[in-house]
Amino acid sequence: MPFYHSLGHIPDKRHVVFKNPQGKLYQEELVGTQGFSSLSSLVYHLHPPTCVKQKGKPYSVKPEIAVENSLNAMSFSGFDIKPNKDYLESRKVLFVNNSLHIALAAPTASTPYFFKNADADELLFVHKGSGIVHTMYGQLPFKYGDYILIPRGTVYKINFDTEDNRLLIVESFSPVFTPKRYRNEFGQLQEHSPFCERDIKRPQNLQTIDEKGEFDILIKKKGTIFPYVYLYHPFDVVGWDGYHYPYTFSIFNFEPLTGRIHMPPPIHQSFESAGFVVCSFVPRLYDYHPDAIPAPYHHSNIDSDEILYYVDGDFMSRNNIKKGQLTLHPGGIPHGPHPGAIERSIGQKETQELAVMIDPFAPMMITEEAMKIDVKDYYKSWLTEEA
Repeated sequence: MPFYHSLGHIPDKRHVVFKNPQGKLYQEELVGTQGFSSLSSLVYHLHPPTCVKQKGKPYSVKPEIAVENSLNAMSFSGFDIKPNKDYLESRKVLFVNNSLHIALAAPTASTPYFFKNADADELLFVHKGSGIVHTMYGQLPFKYGDYILIPRGTVYKINFDTEDNRLLIVESFSPVFTPKRYRNEFGQLQEHSPFCERDIKRPQNLQTIDEKGEFDILIKKKGTIFPYVYLYHPFDVVGWDGYHYPYTFSIFNFEPLTGRIHMPPPIHQSFESAGFVVCSFVPRLYDYHPDAIPAPYHHSNIDSDEILYYVDGDFMSRNNIKKGQLTLHPGGIPHGPHPGAIERSIGQKETQELAVMIDPFAPMMITEEAMKIDVKDYYKSWLTEEA
C-alpha cells in the first residue's frame, strides 16, 4: 500500500488557481482508480494532457489459449523465452484468467516509445538487468531482485543498462496492494510486517520536460494496443502529490518469518489483489524444533493454483530445477516435495533459495507461448525409481 508522497511544486489547496511565473495556469489532472473512491494523485502539467495529434491502427495482443481446462502439474523453462529488442513484443503471456495474466519478457533494448496499461496494474520482477523506469511521477532506478509496481494508467518508458534482461510480469485487473493483515487501520505497516515503508522506494528526480512535437504512446486496453501520438511530452509535470504512483520493493528487503516447525506459505506473502497473492521465498533459517522437517508437507490446493518462479539458489523441495523455471500446480490435486527432498531437509539449518510464488484464486488457462517451453512429463517427477 503506497503512502502519501509529493514531488515538485503544488498549490496549498486542491482545485485552486495555480499559475506559472508568467501567469499561465498549470493544468491539474486527477489520476485515480475505482471511481474516485480508491488511491489517487493530483498531477500538475505545463500543458493539457488531452492533446492527441493522431491515432494509429489498433492491433490485438490477446494471448492464444492452448489449454483451457487442465489438471496437470506442469513445468516450463522460462529462460527459453527468446530475447527481443522491443519491450512489448518481448512479453510472452504464459497463463491467463479473468483476474490476471502472467508473462515473461527478455527485452534487449530500451523503449523508444511510451507505454500505458489502461486495464491493469503491472507488477514486474527483475530477474536479470537494471536501469530506470521513467514516469511523469519521477524516476525509479531498478536492479536484480526488485519488484516494480506500476499502477494502471501510468505512462512509462524503461531504459535498460544492458541487453541481458529477464522480467517476470503480472498484469492484475484489480489493484495490487501490500497485504492488509500487515497494516493497521490507518494503513501503516505494523511491527510484525516482514517489511516496512523504508523498504518501499518511491519516485525521485522529477524532471519537467517542456517539449512540443510528436510523442508515441502505446495504450493497452482489452487486449488491444492503441497507438496514440500526443502533441506534448507526457512528462511535463511540475509537481504532484497523493497515493497513486509507481514504486519498487526489493525481494532482498523482505525479512522472512520463521518458527519452530514448518510455517505455511502465507508468511511469505508480499502483495495481494482481489484474485491472487504474491509470495517471496528468500534465504532464511530453517525451523528449529529438534524434530522439525523443514521441507513443506504435501498439500492440496483446493481453492487456488500455485505458480512458482525459481530465481536463484537450490530450491529445497524440488529436484532438477533451474533458474527461470516455472512450475504450475493446479488446484484440485495434491503436490509436495520431490522424492528425497523431505529426507534431505532434516537437520539442515538454512536455505539460500530465492523464488516468487503466485497463487491465483481461479484456474489459469495455458497459452500457446507457454506450451513452447513446456517441460515434458513433469507430472511424473514424483515417481521413485521403484515405480
